[in-house]
Amino acid sequence: MTFLPRADVLDFEELLRLCQVFVQHGVKKLRITGGEPLVRKDIGSFFQALGQWLHHPAQQGSLDELTLTTNGSRLGLYAETLFKAGVRRVNVSLDTLDEGRFARITRRGKLSATLDGIRAARAAGLAVRINTVAMAGVNDDEFDTMLSWCGEIGADLCLIETMPMGETGEDRTATYLPLSEVKAQLAKRWTLEPLLDRTAGPARYMRVAETGRRIGFITPMSHNFCDSCNRVRLSCTGRLYTCLGQEDGIDLRDIMRSGGDDEALLAGIQAAITLKPRGHDFMLGVRPGEVSGPTRHMSVTGG
Repeated sequence: MTFLPRADVLDFEELLRLCQVFVQHGVKKLRITGGEPLVRKDIGSFFQALGQWLHHPAQQGSLDELTLTTNGSRLGLYAETLFKAGVRRVNVSLDTLDEGRFARITRRGKLSATLDGIRAARAAGLAVRINTVAMAGVNDDEFDTMLSWCGEIGADLCLIETMPMGETGEDRTATYLPLSEVKAQLAKRWTLEPLLDRTAGPARYMRVAETGRRIGFITPMSHNFCDSCNRVRLSCTGRLYTCLGQEDGIDLRDIMRSGGDDEALLAGIQAAITLKPRGHDFMLGVRPGEVSGPTRHMSVTGG
């Protein structure tokens, strides 16, 4: 992993300016992702500034929802601050409940810190969704445990198929696990009830009768959900990506730092949205180790 020079990263003033342009022109939901967003200095103040746009119909532009995706390691420090800023739910990336396995997957993380953060989030009044990448031979023996644990703590679980994003030095074809198989196995032991509620996001949800919680399935490899996607992603360097699985985008940082006004930013955003592709190009090849997808790592655009 190569880290960016600090000057390449947008400061909070630039981020707030971009967010304001989006909100003033119809964006109703913002999610702050990473990397890990809670490591940035003054992140609490940033959320407080964003929270001022929540539910203000008298203003030009108003947010309906402000959310966060995090690895949970610093969630204990910020849970109450996030709630006071108007955040009402968070997504926590967690692929295992086994301490040793967690250390291997994250390379440096401590499971206890993430679990403490999740408990703090629930105590602060935040709804929690656990995001788990389903990996054959890695964590495929834990899905029942994860589902039960989520029921105990009052969280939803979302299983995600592994995606070929960037070169990681690992053979992701070896760990790819179709979620249709996972769902079929879970249905033998749990009562999974179809739900009619749909979001514009990629997850398809079912109710787990035994726990009362939801389980979601995100299937970028086995089922293309692009026809209902209304999401775009802004990187920390100001590049707007209209599809997680494509390289196309526009550099909004360059527009700002070259003196462009908000109308110029809006024109750039509209041009990018117009070119939003019909779908992504994720593909696992027929030969071992063969993948097709964006060359950038997931950390570039966030979870």
